[in-house]
Amino acid sequence: MKVHVKDDFWQLFPDAQISVLVVKGLNNTIDENEDPYFKALLDEGIKKARIFIPDENFTQNEVIQEWRQAFTKFKTKKGARSSIEALLKRVSQGREFNPINPLVDIYNSVSLSYAVPCGGEDLAKIVGDLCLGRAQGNESFFPLGAESDASALADEIIYFDEQGAVCRCLNWREAQRTMLTEETKDAVLVIEAINEEQASRAREAMLELHTKIEEYFGVSGKISHLTATNPILEIE
Repeated sequence: MKVHVKDDFWQLFPDAQISVLVVKGLNNTIDENEDPYFKALLDEGIKKARIFIPDENFTQNEVIQEWRQAFTKFKTKKGARSSIEALLKRVSQGREFNPINPLVDIYNSVSLSYAVPCGGEDLAKIVGDLCLGRAQGNESFFPLGAESDASALADEIIYFDEQGAVCRCLNWREAQRTMLTEETKDAVLVIEAINEEQASRAREAMLELHTKIEEYFGVSGKISHLTATNPILEIE
């Protein structure tokens, strides 16, 4: 299996970096005794996230503006926003984050702490290679809770495999088919950056993500940073 960032993505974002962490042998089931740990982890992420939204006018904050500008470069579903904007908006509104499952909670805490979009998929549910690039249009996509197909738009930037879209509009919304669950044993996690300043934060975030996963799950993974000159990762 490969993670392959296609040429048509780099044409839009030549300075981008897609950081990838592959981890195997996880036990992602929820231990109720660990709930205080994950709530504390998310609360700490909220505190760190506030430094990225100093302006009371939420949309004028740098992180928000950078990703909104990025989303103007390709076709998007109306109202689609970067996943980090959705998280920071909740912080700006004073809302809490409740635990979902260990792996998701850990990457959400890291996403908040470094203001970078994070996402993850169950490796066992990916069919063929996991790719990032322009959609042809009509790639099948069923988000969580959907009862009908919300297919990708032509020229939308999506993650996809042989069965359809995995995430739409970069990491805006993911498919129920490949999402991380308590049953997930092997996972691929990504952190997105579109310029060098973001890429620097993403590299720090990925190191922290790796450390937290190693500490909690007792397994080590492999970090890779995909760029225009290194766009393919082989997963053994």
